[in-house]
Amino acid sequence: MAHVSQGKPPSLHEPVLAGVVTAIVGFTSSFAVVLAGLRATGAGAEQAASGLLALTVVVGLGIVLLSLRYRVPVTLSWSTPGAALLAGASIPSGGWPAAVGAFLVAGVLFTLTGAVPWLGRLVARIPQHLAQAMLAGVLLPLCLAPFQSLGSIPLLVLPVILVWLAASAVVPRWAVPLALGAALVVIGVQLGRQGTVIDRASLLPNLSFTVPAIDYGALVGLALPLYVVTMASQNLPGVAVLSSFGYRTPWRPALLVTGIGTAVVAPFGGHAVNLAALSAALAAGEGAGADRDRRWIAALTAGLTYLVLAGISGALVVVVGSAPAGLVEAVAGLALIGTMATAVTSSFRDASGRISGAVTFLLAASGLTVLGIGGAFWALVGGLVVRATLERASIART
Repeated sequence: MAHVSQGKPPSLHEPVLAGVVTAIVGFTSSFAVVLAGLRATGAGAEQAASGLLALTVVVGLGIVLLSLRYRVPVTLSWSTPGAALLAGASIPSGGWPAAVGAFLVAGVLFTLTGAVPWLGRLVARIPQHLAQAMLAGVLLPLCLAPFQSLGSIPLLVLPVILVWLAASAVVPRWAVPLALGAALVVIGVQLGRQGTVIDRASLLPNLSFTVPAIDYGALVGLALPLYVVTMASQNLPGVAVLSSFGYRTPWRPALLVTGIGTAVVAPFGGHAVNLAALSAALAAGEGAGADRDRRWIAALTAGLTYLVLAGISGALVVVVGSAPAGLVEAVAGLALIGTMATAVTSSFRDASGRISGAVTFLLAASGLTVLGIGGAFWALVGGLVVRATLERASIART
């Protein structure tokens, strides 16, 4: 138990501030990726706005529930790697309803993982370097977007990249939010020059319900990769982050909350809710106060802040939707460069697995679609086949 000065009540300033920062950084650094992923799988502007709103509300409610119940600084987020996977996919043959059906099935899988322990152990047996290689391949086209946009809209993208570079050197935590701010300024200037008038009614948050459709191609090409990449890149690392600060994650309750939450938001356009990984350190670390037993307040504050941010999500979607083609994709790409660098490093760290990692990476980056099933699934299959034949045979001979 941490000790505080006698007669002096512990301050709430640090955990509350840390919680606000956690939510703002988590939201602003990746919501553009979520919008790109939803639009790539067939969502219209209204449906994408609904998905972002639903995700933000459920993430906030889930954090509040878990932090109050377990008094642990456990935080949730939407699946940024999962959204990136969607952004690199194509619209399934069943259209947006089929994508929504895939989100729903992913939520069921998360819930089953919490209820049936062996499913979690099965996911943990997937070679981590293959899961990371799949993620790196999926992220590659998105991370190229900022630099490709330099050729098409240089005067609009260059200020955003320069702000990102400068902030990365001085305040890395705020690099992406500040780049987003620069992009919003650029968009505002463009709208002003064009004399565009935005309907105020469209700025209000609004939910749009879609009846899910079950489509084989979407289940194999979207739901399964979404489940794997979210488990491998968000849920499992989220547990590790909390453990590094001395906290035990309520694993099964957290998976049940995120799984049921994903299933609930799926018909409204939300793709996946999960344990936070990178932003989890903001609420669980020393920045949330010296008293470790009170850092759960940072998580609680983060949850409440997400609920406040939900109120402005509609306005952000409208403004972002008015951006010149390529600008939002550039911001999303900048947001994912760090994640991609980590994934690439993990993919090729082990010399004995580099060939299977390379095959997985290249298949995921290729945009391959066979039988209506996207490249992320085939990347994982190809990597496992190479590992089971070439690499294991090589190991056996030595």
